[in-house]
Amino acid sequence: MNGIGKEFMERTKFQYAERSDQSLGYPQPPLQSVSEDEGPVLDLPDPKDIQVDRTDLREAIESRTSTRNYRMEPISLEELSYLLWCTQGVKQSKDSVTFRTVPSAGARHALETYLLVNNVEGLDKGLYHFLPIEHELARIEAGEHIAEHIRSACLDQPFVVNSAVTFIWTAVPNRMKWRYGERGYRYLHLDVGHVCQNLYLSAQSVGCGVCAIAAFLDDNMNALLRIDGEKEFTIYIATVGKK
Repeated sequence: MNGIGKEFMERTKFQYAERSDQSLGYPQPPLQSVSEDEGPVLDLPDPKDIQVDRTDLREAIESRTSTRNYRMEPISLEELSYLLWCTQGVKQSKDSVTFRTVPSAGARHALETYLLVNNVEGLDKGLYHFLPIEHELARIEAGEHIAEHIRSACLDQPFVVNSAVTFIWTAVPNRMKWRYGERGYRYLHLDVGHVCQNLYLSAQSVGCGVCAIAAFLDDNMNALLRIDGEKEFTIYIATVGKK
């Protein structure tokens, strides 16, 4: 197993790139995923109507830190809607491309957002999938013990279930590879970093703290989300709660 990271960086250099599916004329993958396991869909409050505290950008950057301890206070559905818009909100759709609140290589936006809801006003506890184009949440029937299972898959880190909500981002590589081939795997990791940083900064304007999590059991998380780990896989996690 030695040297896998180095080999990945070497073999995804531009000089090894083959012609992409886009250049070969293949149709692009869907702009977002919908699972057969998804249940009722909930319209989220329109981000344009949500009022948040004005936060100085420099102050937000200087005070940014990872927060693992949260008050037992719920966040509102409006606050959750705002955080979802800040991290994957669609500003414009044009010619089968979405332009969002975060940068993405080639505007591919090959990420999906799942939520473990622990303490959000107006939402039952459980697992949800964010549909950014419609700005909706779809409930996923995952069983009453899903929170504890996700905590276990995150190496039993307690703030996964003590948070108001835990964001779980997955990657759909074909959406990125369609344009960039194997090098697209690099961009998936860059893109999700942009998304998580937006979460850190925007959370401060609603009195919340964030803690990013990269320590999780990949196969376990994929199984809990009912994704195959190849066409879609868990890439990053972050908890959110009131400071």
